[in-house]
Amino acid sequence: MIERTSIAKLSEFAEQKVTICGWTEKIRDQKTVQFIVLRDETGSVQLVREKVEGDSVCSTISDLSTDSVVQVIGVVKIDPRVKLGGLEVQIEDVVVLSKADPIPINEETSLDKRLDWRFIDLRSSRNRLIFEVQTELERSYRTTWEEEGFIEIHSPKLMGAASESGAELFRVDYFDTSAYLAQSPQFYKQMAMAAGFGKVFEIGPVFRANPSFTSRHDTEFTSVDVELSWVDSHEDVMNFEQHLLSRMLKDISDKFKDEIQSMFGVDVVVPKLPFPRIKLADAIEIVERSGHKIERTDGDLDPEGERRIADYVLKEFGHQFVFLTDYPATVRPYYHMRHAEDQTLTKSFDLVWKGLEITTGAQREHRYDILVNQAIEKGLELPPLQFYLDFFRYGMPPHGGFGMGLTRVLMILLGLKNVREVTFLYRGPNRLTP
Repeated sequence: MIERTSIAKLSEFAEQKVTICGWTEKIRDQKTVQFIVLRDETGSVQLVREKVEGDSVCSTISDLSTDSVVQVIGVVKIDPRVKLGGLEVQIEDVVVLSKADPIPINEETSLDKRLDWRFIDLRSSRNRLIFEVQTELERSYRTTWEEEGFIEIHSPKLMGAASESGAELFRVDYFDTSAYLAQSPQFYKQMAMAAGFGKVFEIGPVFRANPSFTSRHDTEFTSVDVELSWVDSHEDVMNFEQHLLSRMLKDISDKFKDEIQSMFGVDVVVPKLPFPRIKLADAIEIVERSGHKIERTDGDLDPEGERRIADYVLKEFGHQFVFLTDYPATVRPYYHMRHAEDQTLTKSFDLVWKGLEITTGAQREHRYDILVNQAIEKGLELPPLQFYLDFFRYGMPPHGGFGMGLTRVLMILLGLKNVREVTFLYRGPNRLTP
């Protein structure tokens, strides 16, 4: 490893010689003095060198290009007049580790072209913050799961049958047969309940062959999945999710509140508990009273309806979250449990945050005979599902869970408009590279 001092720690080395490494963010080659703004993974610092005719170090600096990788030896000088951190480094030597060609993008470049050059786009401190927040978000989730006694699973992403429905499946060659890329770890989460694991979670990729080009859809994304045994109803699942999210937002606020406000102009709001609950039928009435006619025929809200119900909840309850509950059985999978008193409704929910759905969850049907009947009612062929149905034949506890899109959560948290901006490498209908 190169022995170096991180830029974030330079203030601890006043009047001392240090070695720092990074990218040349800005270069100003003036008549009597040269300046470099150097960036590493911890921050940026101003470097300075008096310009002397025939000096080899000055010649090296004059020949530098933006975003070249250099190793610099210099002396740290504390100077409150320096806007960038109140210090600078007086350059004694510069070694060019990798000279950069002219950079093909900048902050004004279109998002699509920036994605073509994603490794350069990600060098900005703004984009780095996105993934620092993502890291803290997952750390917070894991802390909660650990405290609550959860077990982590890693389910297979190659499947012999659909995990949700026959739609939106990627089929791949698999030796002398075909396999499918997993749309969800749903079946395997439930298998863990049959195995007696009690509580499980997974953070992993899922795949949807959805030919949509909207700002909130992708063909591969990271899903956060949870399943719990011994639930009385979907209320238990919602209670856990609101606890998980509230804890996460507090941890994000404690660590990054000021940086998020500075970079993205967004206040991180730690939500009050409990989150409001509205039955879907009531939500539809509220939306239509607001003047928006829902054109969908499947009995669900459309995107504008989600935005309007969020506006209503913010006004009436002062809350950014709302659980929409009791979805019709016609729009939910066969494995969602139905209400005993009304078989047309499921014990299910969506969670909407600031006008966008981030979660679908439910209590699952754990009784074998009823599950089989509901699958038949949905018109599904039973033989391809038999491996899944077998989970329920040998003792299955009442259980439920949810799946949450990681990139949607990050997008809303940071006030961004497109999942492409918060995805390390986006995959969509027309993007398979880089």
